[in-house]
Amino acid sequence: MWSNLPFELLANIFSHLSPDSLARAKSACKSWHTCADNSPSWATLPWRQYPPWFLALPTRNHGRFICAHNPINDSWHLLPLDFIPNPIRPIAAVNGLILLRETTTTALQLAICNPFTRQFRHLPKLNVTRTNPAVGVISLDSANFQVYVAGGMSVASSTGGGASYEPSLEVYDSVNENWKTVGSMPMEFAVRLTVWTPNESVYCNGVLYWITSARAYTVMGFEIRNKNWRELGVPMADRLQFAALVERNGKLCLVGGSGDAGACIWQLEESNNWRMIEKVPQELWARLFGGKGRWGSINTRCVCIGGAMCLYRDLGSGMLVCAENGTKWEWHWIEGCGTIKGVKLQNFPIKGLLLHPYLASSSFSLNK
Repeated sequence: MWSNLPFELLANIFSHLSPDSLARAKSACKSWHTCADNSPSWATLPWRQYPPWFLALPTRNHGRFICAHNPINDSWHLLPLDFIPNPIRPIAAVNGLILLRETTTTALQLAICNPFTRQFRHLPKLNVTRTNPAVGVISLDSANFQVYVAGGMSVASSTGGGASYEPSLEVYDSVNENWKTVGSMPMEFAVRLTVWTPNESVYCNGVLYWITSARAYTVMGFEIRNKNWRELGVPMADRLQFAALVERNGKLCLVGGSGDAGACIWQLEESNNWRMIEKVPQELWARLFGGKGRWGSINTRCVCIGGAMCLYRDLGSGMLVCAENGTKWEWHWIEGCGTIKGVKLQNFPIKGLLLHPYLASSSFSLNK
């Protein structure tokens, strides 16, 4: 019976499988593998009903691999990155893919990969060669995306001119596969985007936001349609020991706190005022630091996708995960990754990403 199922019916069944179940189905036979890879319904919403995976990527040279947490069976997996030719650092997740930057050059060179299908490709070079700019990502739909690059230092000229801050912004579109300069910014913003802004952006209601990494925190936003820049203050800006931006239900939110006072979540209202909407449970907040007190909060990071939010520090310290159930916030603890299949892993700083594994052939070709 299974071998005689129409292709369209089998593809519809596959579209409702979780990523790990789909991977097992794809390995059953050539026919199922072809069907799963070419299922038109795989890019639709049903597969997104499953919780996203948490991917922990080393931020230092501790080996080219990813530690991936499967929330369905609460297990950790090791994903080797030996298919990537050069050392990389992660920037962001987009449409089941990971945006990366190469570390073999000071000038920004971006690439993208799918760690589950082991596909990789470089993005074209930027129009302006620059070092250490701010990078932002916007998902246009389930298949297409844009990458914005703002600020950075230009390369010193061959005639003896020194490097300078670059007050321009350019965008890469996965549909056209090219870079285009789309605006400029005040020189003050160019400096702050270069020196004080990590590559962690949030897109919300037509505005791409970055937060400065130095206290007192501030938020800078670029309005995509009219190409204007805006600046926002941050609640408790000079007292927060960590702060991160997330998007929740179409609203810009700020997650911040300290080791002593705990952590809170604020939501930006239409009046550009911040309103506190949630406080992280104190017992779980204290558990995240393991007695390290306020100094542990400095290394805290936050990542969010859809209704899922994760607070983490490093690979072995465990994570706080929040999932919304209606109007109620439900906080859970996930143990950190110390061993995988009996192999002990050294604890190290990580960049955490949340994404839904994408196992079908991507419309954005990765093998160019």
